[in-house]
Amino acid sequence: MPTKRKPRRSQDGLFERPDSPYYWVSFIDASGQRVRSSTGIRKSAEGRKEAEALLARWRLEAHQERQWGREPERTFDELMVGWLQENSRNRNAANDISTTRTLRKFFTGVVLNTMGAAKVNQYITTRREAGISDSRIRRELALFSAAINYARRQWEWQIPNPIEGRKPAQGEGRIRWITREEAEKLLAASANSKRALHLPDFIRLGLFTGMRSQEMLGLTWDRVDMPNRLLYLPASVNKGKRNVSVPLNETAYRTIVARAAFRATHCPGSPWVFCDKDGERIGSVRKGFRSACNRAGIVDFTPHDLRHTCAAWLVQAGVPLLQVRDLLRHTSVQVTEKYAHLGPKDVRSAVAVLDGSHDRVTLGKNKAITLPATP
Repeated sequence: MPTKRKPRRSQDGLFERPDSPYYWVSFIDASGQRVRSSTGIRKSAEGRKEAEALLARWRLEAHQERQWGREPERTFDELMVGWLQENSRNRNAANDISTTRTLRKFFTGVVLNTMGAAKVNQYITTRREAGISDSRIRRELALFSAAINYARRQWEWQIPNPIEGRKPAQGEGRIRWITREEAEKLLAASANSKRALHLPDFIRLGLFTGMRSQEMLGLTWDRVDMPNRLLYLPASVNKGKRNVSVPLNETAYRTIVARAAFRATHCPGSPWVFCDKDGERIGSVRKGFRSACNRAGIVDFTPHDLRHTCAAWLVQAGVPLLQVRDLLRHTSVQVTEKYAHLGPKDVRSAVAVLDGSHDRVTLGKNKAITLPATP
């Protein structure tokens, strides 16, 4: 949605700014105020036509509001351009843009004022027929729903949200983890990458902290506490929207030291923990990570699965689920319970009672059951 700004000059219509790659517009809105706004459309021959069409629509909507006071037509494209612009600092901005491209193939041009359940259900059916999992469809629609709710709350758009209550069921989710031996193979394979010099450190930090990919790639040196061996994640970058800290064990600490040495050698002024030799932030590790997995012979494994692996190793080592929850910053222990089956030692000891072959069965630390003597 265009934002009201005090004009620097009495320019009206479509125009270009030298400091922006996008076309800008200036026009009078329904309240009689001048609006100057980026269209979010990049400069090009085709882009100019698209920007002119967008300006014409905005002017028409302003006229309709002045004449009849009714809610103008709101389209998917207008919604997502505005939402992405105002949430460009979101920790998942790159993923949001990618997801929007997927949604746009189906919803472009759709008028949100009259969009109903049928369109949402049709999208779900189409994606399922394309072999897309319900969990991914759910994430895509969740982004669309969040943008609609944002527009209703922040821009006061009077539009329905037919997505609410219609996303595919959550399900138990995917859990993929690797053994320590496989992890060593993956690290060795990643060390052979001449382009992705950061990849071994990224993998180690993921395995030994359980941090999410974007938490690691967005980490800055002002949030690294070397003396106390802590990494700080503010609410703005933490999925749980809380200020939290991540402890570093010896392996994770040495990894941060290695990143500091890389920075000192190549780019002393860079604010990013994960950067290239020019000090620019690493935006994604997917391509290099996939190549390393192929060289190591590891299939169906993604950067996020490093977090699953960290959780699996903790549970297998006997760490209580409550502590695993705190270390991985889950919002509730119910989220952590999906890893409970990986540490079944107590359950195995309990079921041994049924054998009747032991007078005393240990159930974990300081817990035991005394059985009656076998007749």
